[in-house]
Amino acid sequence: MTCIDDIQTLRNQVIPNGHASGTTCYVDSAKGAIITDVQGKQYIDFAGGIAVMNVGHSHPKVVAAIKAQAEKFTHTCFMVNPYDVAVRLADRLCKIAPGTFDKKALFVNSGAEAVENAVKIARYYTKRQGVVVFDGSYHGRTYLTMAMTTKVKPYKCGFGPLAPEVYRAPFGDSKAFTDFFITGINPENTAAVVIEPIQGEGGFIAPPADFLPQVAKFCKDQGIVFIADEIQSGMGRSGKMFAVENFGVEPDLITVAKSIAAGLPLSAVVGRKEIMDSVHPGGLGGTYGANPVACAAAHAVLDIFEEENLLEKAQVIGEKLGATFGAWIEKFDHVGEIRGIGAMRGYTIVHADGTPDPDAAKKLSAYCFDNGLISLVCGIQGNVIRVLMPLVIEDDQLQKGLDIMEAGLTGLAG
Repeated sequence: MTCIDDIQTLRNQVIPNGHASGTTCYVDSAKGAIITDVQGKQYIDFAGGIAVMNVGHSHPKVVAAIKAQAEKFTHTCFMVNPYDVAVRLADRLCKIAPGTFDKKALFVNSGAEAVENAVKIARYYTKRQGVVVFDGSYHGRTYLTMAMTTKVKPYKCGFGPLAPEVYRAPFGDSKAFTDFFITGINPENTAAVVIEPIQGEGGFIAPPADFLPQVAKFCKDQGIVFIADEIQSGMGRSGKMFAVENFGVEPDLITVAKSIAAGLPLSAVVGRKEIMDSVHPGGLGGTYGANPVACAAAHAVLDIFEEENLLEKAQVIGEKLGATFGAWIEKFDHVGEIRGIGAMRGYTIVHADGTPDPDAAKKLSAYCFDNGLISLVCGIQGNVIRVLMPLVIEDDQLQKGLDIMEAGLTGLAG
């Protein structure tokens, strides 16, 4: 049996401090919603690799697809020698992405890379430079996406200067949003508005029902490309394939990553044909974009959604979480409000006066880990407990995880 202390000692010698981990669970194997560490201890996974494992760990259909493709070939570079597994995946994504217009899809490697390419395409198409994001946003850790992200520490602190021409608008207030284009940036200089339909790292915040439609209309009227960042909220997490569908909005471009390929590095920009086609040949791409093994895994993910009714399961999980968290608000003074939609849910941890209590949130997450449940803390103030369990989680596993969390809340109350 491997000793965790020995791995931790080696890690401290060879992995930089900046690449930190939230737990000391060194994984040996994972299946469905259960992770087993190198010493045989099992954990219920309420983190899902930060929204990556919506179809669960080591799903047999994903594993089979990866094996089958790996036996054929693992890389040729799509820019050199293309292959049908990527072309067919693009076709499927274009069909499921919201919007009745013709679409095209670009494959890259990570969520941040998808966001950067979406901005590149919008700037090329509009011949404008300005990029508008929102208070509370998170879009990645690369230089442009770091500038687009709200929270300074740990994401931006010490890494300046930041990329220019990024502007931050109020989130959730339609009038304040339109007023921003009087005081913040001229619409005629704005290439894109980039928004998370449900904010992820910012605290699982869903806007009012009329906010996204009004933002989309403003963008259309002003010739601004409307980009939905669905990297965390997409792929069924909200009960719809894409969270923007909850608001009846058809974005010009949509970024997809995380659960698209069940843990393999793959992301995409999907959007209007005329916008996607505006860039000259060779202006988009990358050595590993549309990796064939990752594309094969993504096909399996889409098959699983269709064959195992994962959107319905997300809705059922969401109802369970909403009811449970609602009961906790009545029972515990530390629980402030419920956040999110569908199975993308969270709740705030607060002091008695209602102000954020990040220390208590950390204590609760630590209690959960010590008792066999992996959970995540997020939010600008660090006081939101978010849950991103695989949508294939079994009922008894879900209930056991919630029971552990409730016991932790009881401990905070005591």
